[in-house]
Amino acid sequence: MSQATAPAKETATRRTIKNLRWWILGWALAAGILNYMDRSAISIAAPALIEELGLTRTDIGLLGTVFSWTYAFAQLPAGWLVDKLGARRMYFLAIAGWSIATGLMAVGSAMWHFVTFRFLLGAAEAPNGPASARLTADWFPRSERGQATAIWDSGSKWGPAIAPPILTGILLAFGWQAIFVFLGILGLVLAVAFYIFYRRPELHPSISDEELELIRTEEQKQDTGAAKVPWLRLFAHRQIWGMMAGFFCVIWIWNIFIVFLPLYLQEERGVTIAGSGWLAAIPYVGAAVLGITGGWVMTRYTKSSGVDPLTAKRRVMSVAAVVAGVLICLIPLVADLTLAMIVMTVALGFVATMQAAAWAMPGDIVNASQVASVGAIQNFGGYFGGAFAPLLTGIIADATGSYAPSFIIGGIIAALAAVAYTVLVRRPMTAELKES
Repeated sequence: MSQATAPAKETATRRTIKNLRWWILGWALAAGILNYMDRSAISIAAPALIEELGLTRTDIGLLGTVFSWTYAFAQLPAGWLVDKLGARRMYFLAIAGWSIATGLMAVGSAMWHFVTFRFLLGAAEAPNGPASARLTADWFPRSERGQATAIWDSGSKWGPAIAPPILTGILLAFGWQAIFVFLGILGLVLAVAFYIFYRRPELHPSISDEELELIRTEEQKQDTGAAKVPWLRLFAHRQIWGMMAGFFCVIWIWNIFIVFLPLYLQEERGVTIAGSGWLAAIPYVGAAVLGITGGWVMTRYTKSSGVDPLTAKRRVMSVAAVVAGVLICLIPLVADLTLAMIVMTVALGFVATMQAAAWAMPGDIVNASQVASVGAIQNFGGYFGGAFAPLLTGIIADATGSYAPSFIIGGIIAALAAVAYTVLVRRPMTAELKES
C-alpha cells in the first residue's frame, strides 16, 4: 500500500521552480565567469612576473599562445566527450581540472613551469563552451537559444571585467601567487556545487510539468530532422569550415585584449597598476551588457522578421563584425584616454555579439545530439588560428614599443568574420547529412 502511494505522494510534495531553465543557465554563466577569470589572471600578474622573474612581453604572449593552442586541440575530444557523457559530468571534471591547473601557477618560478601549467589549463578549460552549448540545447527551445547563449557567453566578459579590480587588489595586498590560489579554491567549490545541483530536464526534481512540456514540445516542433553522422564526416561540409574560419576572426582580437589589455593601458596610456585594475574592467562590463543586448536582438529579430533562426544570426553577426572591425582599428588613433575607452568598450560589445551568434549557430546547423561536437570544432578553429595573436602582439610590442599595429591588424581580421559566416554558413546541414 505504502509503495503504491509513494509516487503520488512524491509528486504532491515536490517543489518546482518557475522558469527553471533560466536558473539552470546561471550555472553556465558562473562557470564562464570563473573560466575567464582564470585565463585572464596571467594579464594581471604579468607586470609582477616581468619585474620579479625577468619575463618579457614575448614570454607573456607565448603563455597566451600555449594556452590557446592547447585549448584549441583539446576542443576536438572535448565536444565529443560532452555529447557522450553529458554536461553534468564534463562540467564537474573540467571545472575541477582547470582550478587545479590555475592553483599550480602559484608555485611557478621558471618559464617552463608556467608553460606547463598553461598547457594544463588549456586542456581542462576546453569542455566549458561545448558543455554550455549542450546545456542550452537540452534546456531551451531553439527560438530562445540566441538569448540564452548570449547570457552564458557573457561570462567571457564578466570574468575579465571582475578579474582586474579583484585580482589587482589581491596582487597588491598579498603578491601574485595569491591570485592563483584564490581562483583555484573558488573553482573547486563551484565544481562540487554544480555536480550536486545539475540534472537534465527530465531528471531534475524541481522542473514543472508545464516547463518540461514546453521544452520537449518546442524541441519536436522545431527539430530539423538532421541525421547523425560519424564525427570525422562533419569536416566534409563547408558550414564547418566557415564556422571555424569565422570564429578565428573573432578569437584573434579577443585574445589580444585578454592577454595584453592591462599592459597596454599601463605602457601606452600611462595608467598605474592600481588604475589599470579598474579601467581594464570597463570594456568587459560594456561587452557583457552589449553582448546580452545583441542576444536579445537576435531573439526578437528571429521571432519578428519571418526569417529562419540561422539567417537571423548570420545577419546580426555580419553587421557586428563590420562595426567591431572599424572601431578596433580606431582605438590606437584616439589620443584621449576617455574617448579611447568608450571606443574600446563599444568595439568589444560588438565582438561579444559576434561570439553569442557564433555559439548559438550549432543548434541551427545540426541535430541537438551533435551540438557540442560542432561547437567544439568551431572553437577549435577559432583558438588554433587565434593562438598566434598574443605571440605576434608580444613580438610587435617588444620590437616597436607599440600596440597600434596589432589593433589595426586585429580590426581587419575581425571584420572578415562577416565574409566567412555569410558565404559559407548559409543553410543547415540537414539535407547534406541525409544524402551523405
